[in-house]
Amino acid sequence: MPLNPKIEQVLDMIERAKRPQYHEMTAQQARASYEKSAPILEITSAPMFTLDDLHIPTRDGAAIRARLYQAVEPGWAEPAPALVYYHGGGFTVGSVDTHDALCRMFARDAQCTVLSVDYRLAPEHRFPTAVDDAFDALTWLHAHAAEFAVDANRLAVGGDSAGGTLATVCAVLARDAGIHLALQLLIYPGTTGYQNTGSHSRLANGYLLTGDTIQWFFDQYVRDKGDRDDWRFAPLDGQRGAPDFSGVAPAWIATAEYDPLSDEGEAYAEKLRALGNSVTLKRYPGMIHEFFKMGGYVPEVAHAHADAAAALRAAFGLE
Repeated sequence: MPLNPKIEQVLDMIERAKRPQYHEMTAQQARASYEKSAPILEITSAPMFTLDDLHIPTRDGAAIRARLYQAVEPGWAEPAPALVYYHGGGFTVGSVDTHDALCRMFARDAQCTVLSVDYRLAPEHRFPTAVDDAFDALTWLHAHAAEFAVDANRLAVGGDSAGGTLATVCAVLARDAGIHLALQLLIYPGTTGYQNTGSHSRLANGYLLTGDTIQWFFDQYVRDKGDRDDWRFAPLDGQRGAPDFSGVAPAWIATAEYDPLSDEGEAYAEKLRALGNSVTLKRYPGMIHEFFKMGGYVPEVAHAHADAAAALRAAFGLE
């Protein structure tokens, strides 16, 4: 179907603004630009009962920031389920701040605790630092669940774009570590190491996320060409160290019709399904990459938010 009219207006506004694209900036400039623009089209931030900024230790001795959201008073007699969330941004931009409104929505509408993870960014911290940080945060919450009135047996991982990549990898690592996950919530995830799908060719320009910007993100993150073939960077087709993907957590995967990443997200859904995993794939017509963060301007985004929250509630046994 055609582009959503509101999405068309967003793209027109971006075009008329004539701002440099990320691949025309330094990483530091790109981060500052994203931090400034990220809230503009967002939904109104939901109030939280508890909002804590935490510091989580990692395997190399560093401590990363994370933000814990609880929309209601913790019920210590009945611990709550929790979503560990990884923000998007090509492993180079983004933070807990840029995804604050989205995480508040999940805490409120999915009736769960949310831990948003500020994994370290490239190029200062290249692959696989983001993967290690992501999994360290998950294992930390699993180990410390009781301290935050969280049910360690009702955990989910989720993320958008690069954060979706991290969530796919953490789902496999969690299975191997014996950590039960109720769901992997993947919002237009990146799953391949190369831009060789039909949607990458078809939608390389004019739909917010461009082929040049994707290539720039990759160049910031990977150390060498070999990293593109590592399954932790490319869970769809990476062969280096690739594990068996059967027996992972059920997946809920959202793709957007006008997103260069749409084909690889849908191919990953088929890969998981073919191995006997439970998969729900939702393709949102007329939408572009990043649409989950445009709910304050594009009314139809509310349907996608409701779908994702319902998937979490169902996985957590709340409905």
